[in-house]
Amino acid sequence: MSTKGRQRGRPKSQFRDSSAGTLQSLDRALGLLKAVAEVERSTLTDLSLSVGVPTATTHRILTTLQKHGFVTFNEERQDWAIGLEAYRVGVCFMNNTGLGEVSRPIMRRLMETTGETANLAVADGTEVVFVAQVETTNPIRAFFARGTRTSMHASGTGKAILSALPDARVRGLLQATGLTRFTDQTHVTPGALFADLSETRRRGWSFDREERYGGMSCIGAAIYDEYGDPYAGVSISGPSTRFDGPRLPELAAPVADAAREITLLIGGRFPDHRDPDQITA
Repeated sequence: MSTKGRQRGRPKSQFRDSSAGTLQSLDRALGLLKAVAEVERSTLTDLSLSVGVPTATTHRILTTLQKHGFVTFNEERQDWAIGLEAYRVGVCFMNNTGLGEVSRPIMRRLMETTGETANLAVADGTEVVFVAQVETTNPIRAFFARGTRTSMHASGTGKAILSALPDARVRGLLQATGLTRFTDQTHVTPGALFADLSETRRRGWSFDREERYGGMSCIGAAIYDEYGDPYAGVSISGPSTRFDGPRLPELAAPVADAAREITLLIGGRFPDHRDPDQITA
């Protein structure tokens, strides 16, 4: 009987015994930790299937991570979730970059100026990860839990970051994942996306009108590191009814100013082609 076929029902494992230059057990543990973070809570069986690792092995990895505080197990629900130690590691990253400490008062001022929720996100491959938020006091508002991921091409912050990259690099990033459609407004063709990025680059801020979530809009601007590379972004988000055409320049200017201020305070520099004092509406 042939042994070439893979057992039905089990996904192809993302891990390989022959992976050169990596430690398979650590690969599995980190992959599993990311899987837990993506779903917030999950059963052992579902986690095993999602990463393509046998249930017994998955359980050993989880109990090891639990021992070190990276995951927790709820006896009543019989599911696994991210632990406090994982949060501490994330906080360490924010502290090392200085991004969190510097951004907080600027984000609060941005929220007070615009009346909309202010968000901070960092780039991770073809996605952005939301790491901080200052909510507006408006009863109808946007909310992104810390750690939430979203595709760059359907995000105000993500498009701001993409617009600051060479087109060839953007193509390389997106070829791996494609342009997923989330709503009827999502850019799902290269032509539409690159036209948007060109306009974003010209004016210095991005506009996401219901491209990720129906009824929700966002304005974002890129934050640059010491090498002049965009690695994060700040944005405001809220109901689309408050992001109408005539109000956009009024909302966008403080977002661009906030991104510029954060860049300077963390020791970042702007790329040669971008003069932050010549932002247009």
